[in-house]
Formats: sequence, C-alpha cells, structure tokens
Amino acid sequence: MDVAVILTYRCNSRCATCHVWQHPTLPAEEIAPAVLAKLPSGIDRLVLTGGEPTLRADLEEIVDLLRPKARRLEIATNGLQADKLERIAAKHPDVRFRISLDGLGARNDSIRGERDGFARKMATLRRLVAAGAREPGFAVALQDDNADQLLELYRLCCDFGGDLAVAALHNGFRFHKIDNESANRVRLARAVQPLIAARLRSRRPRNWLRAWAELGLMKKILGQPRRMPCPAGRDFAYVDPWGRVYACPIRPDLEIGDLAAQSWQEIFRGPRTAAARTCVARCTHNCWLDGIARRAARRGLGPLAWALANRLRVAAGGRPDFDREVDFADVAQSPIVPRRDSWLGKPFRPTFQRKTEQPYGAYNNAMNK
Repeated sequence: MDVAVILTYRCNSRCATCHVWQHPTLPAEEIAPAVLAKLPSGIDRLVLTGGEPTLRADLEEIVDLLRPKARRLEIATNGLQADKLERIAAKHPDVRFRISLDGLGARNDSIRGERDGFARKMATLRRLVAAGAREPGFAVALQDDNADQLLELYRLCCDFGGDLAVAALHNGFRFHKIDNESANRVRLARAVQPLIAARLRSRRPRNWLRAWAELGLMKKILGQPRRMPCPAGRDFAYVDPWGRVYACPIRPDLEIGDLAAQSWQEIFRGPRTAAARTCVARCTHNCWLDGIARRAARRGLGPLAWALANRLRVAAGGRPDFDREVDFADVAQSPIVPRRDSWLGKPFRPTFQRKTEQPYGAYNNAMNK
C-alpha cells in the first residue's frame, strides 16, 4: 500500500492552483509523531507532503521515525528551505525528494507565487545532490500556463540524472479550489506527446513505463475514462494534518477513520472503509495521479510490451501512433472557466483551519471530469 501524510496545511508558496496556504492549520493541532508511529510497517511508498512539510519543526524527527516503516520514503516539497532538506539527505540518502516546479524561471515564480522560487529550487537541488541524495527530482502540475515548457523541464531533470513526475491539473478537497480545469484540453494533451517520445529514447526502463502511464494522463486531460479501476482505499490512503484518514485525496466524503483515535488495523477493517470502497467502485471521477499511474504501469505485461514496441519504433526514427492510442475527438467540456491569477507579491491574511471545523464540505461536489 502507498500512504501519503499531509503533515501541515501551512505553506510558504502562494500557488494559483492551490489555496491551502490561505487556510493553514495551527501547529499545535497538527498530527504528532506519536500518532504517526501508529502507521504500519511494510508501506510500499510513503509520501510526506503538505502544505509545505519543511515548515514542520519536527520534520527530521518524523523522517527518522517513518523511514523504517516504508520501502520508499518521499518528501514532496517546494524546495525553498534547503537547510532542513540537506540535513535529511545527508542522514538518509535513500529518501527521495520531489521539488514542485511549475515552469522555468519567472514562469514558475508567477504560477507558484514564489519570489526567486526557480533559482532557490535549483540551488536546493544542487545542495541535495552534493549531500548524497539519490535521484532527487521535480514534480510538475501540467496546465495551460506551462505546457510549452514540459519537455524542457524533463531535459532539465535529465541533466542531473533526476526524475520528473507529471500530474495534470486537478481539483481536490485540500486545495480549496474548484476551478482547476484546462482552457484547452487538446493542446494540453498534445503537449505530453513530445515528453512520451523523449522518455522512450531514454536508456532507463523506468522512463519507458512512465511513457505508457502518460497515455493515461492524456486521456485524463481530455476527460476520458480511466485506464484502470481506481485503487483508492485498497492500494493507497491519505492522512490529513489532524490524523483523519481518507481513501482518496479528491473526495472529502471518503473519510474512513481517525488515526488519533483508532489503530490502522481498526480503520482498514472497519465498515467505513468497506463503504468507501463501494463508492470508489462507482466513482465517475477520472483521476490519474502519479501513484495510480505508477501501479497501473506495473500490472501485467501490457504496459511493458507497449513500452518496448514503441521504444523500438522511436529508435527507428518513428513515434507512437498517438491518434490511435487516444481519441482526440472525445473531449469533455470544462465545467468552470479557469480564472487562476498569480498571487506573487499580493497581500493576503490567512484564515486558520481547526480540526473541529468541517473544512472540506464545500468541495465535495467539485468536478473532476
């Protein structure tokens, strides 16, 4: 099972695509290491995320605690606080770091509301590599404003031997937004094609399977049905900053327990989890998140066969037949006209969230078609 722990909703970025920074948690209420100790051992992939996890004063303690529980521990970060990340990399070189990067130079800074964000992220990346971190990389939220830079971002990762994770812009309860839709779905999906071809030219088999998974990303962008049944509540789960456990990071109605009051076993053997799995089986959202795509690419021989056949095609000077693989005539209408203005340099006073509130209710019906 994969598990993501949202350590905090505090954030020092001001992303146009996520407004969690407008609704931070109170540090005193955030999930404590003693509660995180209740997570089981043997987790396949454990992601520490936020908000911005480096704003937790006890992040290093949490990494020490959780690293033995997971085959792979990953920190999803904006990369703006290099000192703390560098110390973790030096102590735990096998911890993966994924730095959120939504464009080159000023493009990133505008989308993510970060002063000198791109330069600071690149400096952090160099420090992580020098500290011994293995395969640090970037995570990109693909959207209309950065589609033209996707291939350059991949090449930037290749320059230092890192990895690039790409997710399409989407809505989710923790973002406090419902307008994360593309203004031009076809253009955005087509922007993935050069990335797929570049991955197939790589010498790394991991990139070949990612190329297959990114066909599913193209279908998600166009609004088409998923390439596989959703594993939410079975193969992965999310823990929010107060310890509440969710089967899914998109739908707030799929809360299945509270780690502060229950054991992990009680939660996953309980009736709420069984009910959530039934809801997941009927869900019409077409999410295609990185963890889902990763698992899909490793199931059966189909993805590997596709990757090998198309790698040979690319090596011979051709490219995958994208129009046969994806129906570009089947395009969903975006239900909301996107209005995502940059928050760079704009004043704002956050409103703190408390566990006693029900902060996700307004986002239950956000469209993700």
